Formats: sequence, structure tokens, C-alpha cells
Amino acid sequence: MTEYLPFTRPSIDEDTIADVANVLRSGWITSGPKVKLLEAGLSDYFGGRPVRVVNSATGAMEIALRLMGIGAGDEVITTPMTWVATTNIILNAGATPVLVDIDPATRNIDLAKVEAAITPRTKAILPVDLAGLPVDRDRLYAIAQKHGLRVLEDAAQSQGATWNGKRVGSFGDLCSISFHPNKNMTTTEGGALVLNNEAEAREFEKWRLQGVTRFPDGTMDCDLPGGKYNLTDVSAAVGLGQLKHLDAFNARRKALADMYFAQIDRNLGLELPLQSADSNWHMFQPLLPLAQMNTGRADFIARMHAQGIGVGIHYPALHLFSLYRARGFAEGMFPHAEHVGASTISLPLFPAMQDSDVTRVCTALSNVLRAVLK
Repeated sequence: MTEYLPFTRPSIDEDTIADVANVLRSGWITSGPKVKLLEAGLSDYFGGRPVRVVNSATGAMEIALRLMGIGAGDEVITTPMTWVATTNIILNAGATPVLVDIDPATRNIDLAKVEAAITPRTKAILPVDLAGLPVDRDRLYAIAQKHGLRVLEDAAQSQGATWNGKRVGSFGDLCSISFHPNKNMTTTEGGALVLNNEAEAREFEKWRLQGVTRFPDGTMDCDLPGGKYNLTDVSAAVGLGQLKHLDAFNARRKALADMYFAQIDRNLGLELPLQSADSNWHMFQPLLPLAQMNTGRADFIARMHAQGIGVGIHYPALHLFSLYRARGFAEGMFPHAEHVGASTISLPLFPAMQDSDVTRVCTALSNVLRAVLK
């Protein structure tokens, strides 16, 4: 039987596994020296900016909104084409998510429509680099500067992606990244926030762990209601091993994406993603030609699974979830996001894939589509 090919799989080497074992044997398994080393390594990666790690990118963004002073009565502009964490954190801060439709070419927030969504209550823009393709940072920050807005970059998927030759996260305002197992590097679970200065980083540290500051003389104080967001040294050891390979992982992803572009049959009606050198190719996501098919996406995915090929969906348009329908969102409000959300599929893409795996996926894709086209 042909081995099942998942749509993603982390690559964790033996040196990393050995380092995790060493941490477990050390007796210090919560936040400690490995966390400090990972933060230092990430700071180097992002051009010397302060970086603090936490147990999820969601947690990083929750704290980021607190650092920005965003709360009840405020508005944050973002996209409906993202994982619901992006907007849930806005609700949990007591603020209001204001959605702007996507650009159908990039599938990122349509910056041409952002200014029309700005009101006196708008405090920040929260762009998302979908599938690792960066939002136009020049245009984004021109809008933010013009209107005096903060920016929280949801770069959960764009570790190592670039804009005008500079790494995403090495410039700009606050930048959140994710180390979930399906991301380009992982800590098993985890995330980080790239900050502007050390004072902001110290404030972040207090929010990260119960609002407590420890002093050199052994005393401590608590001056804000922080939470429990810290990353363990066990997870940090995984992250340190992953960070060493991140650029190589991304180079392999780009090579695999190029193979997809070369091998996918362009006569099948698929809408392919933008072929950009800036992307880190976190995911490769064609859109199905549903109007030309005699079946739906769920059946198509089931047929691919039957061929031993894993396929994901990233993401349904979030404004159509019950939580957001109850807040007044409905079909037709963001047609480009709805089109992408209804027809997107995520094909297998991870560094350990072989060249032959791409050919296998493309062959199965062609066979299944030909079987269901009208």
C-alpha cells in the first residue's frame, strides 16, 4: 500500500531530540536557560530586535493588544481570511474587529479598502500574511503612519518571508509568529512577539507571567493582572533545533512550490496562488473550480484521501462562523474572502517531501479533478 502523504509534517532531527532529552534529565524543564537562548537566537534572526517567546501565537497577540492599550470601545481592522484566533483576541480584549475584504490576487487584506474602514475609534491594523505571503509592508505602514495607528503583524505563517529583501519581523511595529507543529519551524506549541524596544519587552514579560517583577535582592512585586503564557525549556529546546534549519526549510518549501507550479495541469480550472519570491511557502493553496465540478469540496478531499493524499482547508471565511454571524456579519459582505474560503485547499507541502511526492500529488489531483468535472 502506498504511504499516506499528510498535508504537513514537522522535521525534527536527532540532535534536537537528544537536546530535549538533556533538558528533561537536567531537572529544569519549565522556562529557563533554553528560553533565553531561543529568544536571543530569534532576536539575531530578526536583526537584533527584542523577541519574547510564549506558549502560543494567540497568547503573543493577546499581550500585544494589551501593550497597545486596546480595549473596550476600540476598533481593530483585520481580514476575514484567517484563523479565528486573529479576531477572537480582539473580542477578548473588549474591542471590535472591523473586517476588510481580501485582494483576490494575494488573498491578503485589500489595503486599497482599509482607509475607508478607519473611524475615530480605530486604534490598530492587524494584517495577516496568509500562507506565508507578506502583506505589502510599504503601503501598510504608510496608511498606519498617516492615521496614527499601531500595527500588529499576524506573521504566524511567515517566518523567514521577506519584503523588499528584509525579513518580516526585522522592521515595523509588533510582529507575532507561531511555532505550532504545522508552521515552518515549531516548538511543538508556542509563539513569539517581536517588539520595538527593551522597555516594551519588559512590559511583555510581566503580562506573560502573572504581572510579577522579580528583583535582584530576591523580592518581587505584581503591578498588573498578567496571565500564564510562558514557554517551557523543553519546547525551547525544540525551537533552538528548528531555528538552525529554518532557512533551509524555507528554501526546500520554495523548491517544492516551484515544482507544483511547473507540474499542475493548467487546463483543470484551478486558481493557483500568487507565485512570489517573498513568500516562505508555508502552504500551497489552489482554489477548486467548484462551478465546473459535479461534486463539492468535501467529496473532492475524500477522493484525494482515498488516493493517499492529505488535503487541508485554510481557512473558511471567519465572518460566516456563528460567533461572528451573531455580531451582524453575513454572506455577501466580503465576496472575495467567501470565494477563497469556499474553494481553497491546502496541498501537501513540508521540507521532508520528496520531488516524487509532488508528482504523485499532481497526478492524483489531475485524476480526481478529471473524474468530477462536468
